[in-house]
Amino acid sequence: MKTTYKTILLTGLVLFLASCQKDFLEVTPKGRLVADEVADYDLLLNNLELISINASAQVVMGDEIAAIQPYFDGGRLKNQRLFRWDAIVYEPSENASELETPIKNIYVYNKIINELPEATNGTEKQKASLQAEARAGRAWTYFLLINLFGKPYHATTSATDLGFPILESADVTANTFTRASVKEVYDFIIKDLVQAIPNLPATPSHRVRMSKIAAEGLLGKVYLFMGNPEEALKHLNNALTGLSNSTVPLALYDYNKTFGPGGEFLPITSFGPNYPFVPNIKESIYAKQTYWPASSNDLVLDKRTVNLFDPTDLRLNFYSSNAYYGPAYPSGFLRRTGPSNIQMGVIVPDLYLLRAECKARLNDLQGAKEDVEFLRKHRMPIALAPVSSPIADTQLSLVNFILEERVREFALSGYRWFDMRRLSVDPLFKDQKYTHTLYSATGSPIDTYTLKAERLTLRFPQKVMDENPEMQNNQ
Repeated sequence: MKTTYKTILLTGLVLFLASCQKDFLEVTPKGRLVADEVADYDLLLNNLELISINASAQVVMGDEIAAIQPYFDGGRLKNQRLFRWDAIVYEPSENASELETPIKNIYVYNKIINELPEATNGTEKQKASLQAEARAGRAWTYFLLINLFGKPYHATTSATDLGFPILESADVTANTFTRASVKEVYDFIIKDLVQAIPNLPATPSHRVRMSKIAAEGLLGKVYLFMGNPEEALKHLNNALTGLSNSTVPLALYDYNKTFGPGGEFLPITSFGPNYPFVPNIKESIYAKQTYWPASSNDLVLDKRTVNLFDPTDLRLNFYSSNAYYGPAYPSGFLRRTGPSNIQMGVIVPDLYLLRAECKARLNDLQGAKEDVEFLRKHRMPIALAPVSSPIADTQLSLVNFILEERVREFALSGYRWFDMRRLSVDPLFKDQKYTHTLYSATGSPIDTYTLKAERLTLRFPQKVMDENPEMQNNQ
């Protein structure tokens, strides 16, 4: 009876925490959450807000999309501003969704990390494992935040570029908040992951829980975003090697089967294919998600993006040429129909493409070709999967092809924005220009917006700056 009561109390307090916020850095109610046993802290890691991050700005800012009138004018004001890469995105009194949930989650992770040593009714091994999950979860959250509010990592400027406040206490009211540098945040992320990995379970107990596979994959991604493919490759290899030993099924879906006769992704409706939800997604290693409604008509795949797909690419089943319960789009634009829950955590296709890119950058062209083709064989008729010799035999061409494959795989799901940021400081791609085009209902261009360097970071909302006047905002 005691356990049942405590479970209800903890769950209620976590939900209260999710709805109670004074400002983005003071997120906990006065006092402490009631947790004293190891099992209580284990329960805190099952909080739904640790899964749904409620941050969608990255989806709108990718250059693979276009906007269509009259839907654009009827869409969310925030999305209009993000699409134009405006400096001001949030209303003066508005809390940013890109901050609210991640900061609440950092509070929960800090609580677990700091209080577990004193918890009762548990072994030291259990405590170390739960602390490791919280550290790795905190690292993932900081990686999200630094890629929204900090400049892209550049070795020569990262020590002075403004990053994000580093919060390590669950009593945030006792801290003075200043922005750490980009380097300090990345060092913090790496430290958390390196400390966590030895004590994490080898494979996930559930897709919402952290494991060595997920943490190794995340660490590899972090190093690649720092421009270090050598170190990244080691950890991506560790992650992908662990897939076959997982107690939870982890693998790429073969769209030739899932969209074949009697396939599990059928039928395809106005809400897209019959794609599974979080607990059952085989490609999800560590579940973090944001929401993108299938009924969103204003933002579509740009013509350049549509042209990247072969017409028989089965990933096109996730798009429609018609507006939601509306007419066909002009000029071949495509609307994303599903899945509405976009997986932003650690997922299998991302790891294969990241590893392929690392291999290509390190001149292992055959290894890179094998990884990208392995993904493609699961996404289209096998005859179309091979990468042709002129592309596969040249390093820069193959890197470009892999980056385009990332667009095909993750279009209108937010991954492109993070790639654009890291490529902006990559010597191979730093001169690339990024644009968005607004089109009329007949397909004629109305306006074109060009991304400026300072808009590679989001500005903190005015409400946040008013409540934290000593913090410096982005330009």
